[in-house]
Amino acid sequence: MGRNLFILAASLALFALISCAVAATNIAQQPGSPGDASLWRTMGLALLVLALLAALGGVLSSLFEQARRRAEEKQRRGRS
Repeated sequence: MGRNLFILAASLALFALISCAVAATNIAQQPGSPGDASLWRTMGLALLVLALLAALGGVLSSLFEQARRRAEEKQRRGRS
């Protein structure tokens, strides 16, 4: 599950970078473009926060899986 959260975090971070790039360029300033630059910056910031939360979830999930694995190995060694 941790690997899936890391993939989610990477894709959200990519979309956040794209949103910030759209806000920084004149693409958002063109007539007929969707929204203005502040909307793209806000969306980029929200996506970045979600990416950081997903990465934190991935790190915690990996840590707990490793701790559970080590506890099972210790328990098996104790039985022998």
